[in-house]
Amino acid sequence: MELINTHCHSKYCGHGEGEIAEYVDAARKAHLTTLAFTEHYPLTKAFDPDEYLSVLPENMPLYIERVLEAREQAPEMDILLGIELDYLGADEDRTFAPDEFDQFDLVLGSVHFVDAWPFDDPAQRDVWKQEGQVEHIWERYVDLWCTAASDRTLRFDVMSHPDLAKKFGYYPDFPLEPLYARMAEAAHEGGRMIELNTSGAYYACAEVFPAPALLRAFAHAEVPCTVGTDAHVPENVARDIEQAYATLYEAGYRHITVPTFGREVRHIEL
Repeated sequence: MELINTHCHSKYCGHGEGEIAEYVDAARKAHLTTLAFTEHYPLTKAFDPDEYLSVLPENMPLYIERVLEAREQAPEMDILLGIELDYLGADEDRTFAPDEFDQFDLVLGSVHFVDAWPFDDPAQRDVWKQEGQVEHIWERYVDLWCTAASDRTLRFDVMSHPDLAKKFGYYPDFPLEPLYARMAEAAHEGGRMIELNTSGAYYACAEVFPAPALLRAFAHAEVPCTVGTDAHVPENVARDIEQAYATLYEAGYRHITVPTFGREVRHIEL
């Protein structure tokens, strides 16, 4: 079965390693047919003061150039030019032109900030241990995620790592199923895809994003799903993709949705 990865980073994102060409070489060796580069779209210094979380604005042209060069050098593979765009809600301090994202084949929507605080930053993990914070962060995260997923005016094609709030292994006292139902409904309402992101298995939560119960909720709501490894080093470009396919099948999916050029999609039968 063909392998695809629709979520990949490189040295340009500020916290990744390796050249675009190195990821393409690794993908070729793993026999991938689709590889989407999705660097973190530039944040302002208010959100990324250490220039660690996103592409520097002055590096965006070079990132784009390198991806397009790789596409020419690997015609046997669909290499997509994409970005991962943070949804900041009411804290958004960037202004986007109407055609801001037209040049990209794929836009991943992400929530990494809750009320301007980077909840998945390992350096700020201790905040989670404060009384009442786990419940508050989960509730706010899901609120923001559902708003981003359901709003059709936003440019997102795929909502990435849907339950990222579990990254450090902290879970609220209340049941998650009602939140999962809201997320599935929001993605369906917004006409969004979601992704099965294999990187979650290597964090404290020790399971892919999304959790099996959430993935089943998405499948029941007929929300299309793609697959990404969220690689930040070349050797992870194909990590656990085949296992992800099996997980999708167990959750009720019978095909994988694959973004292609021109914001079109195709499907791989499971």
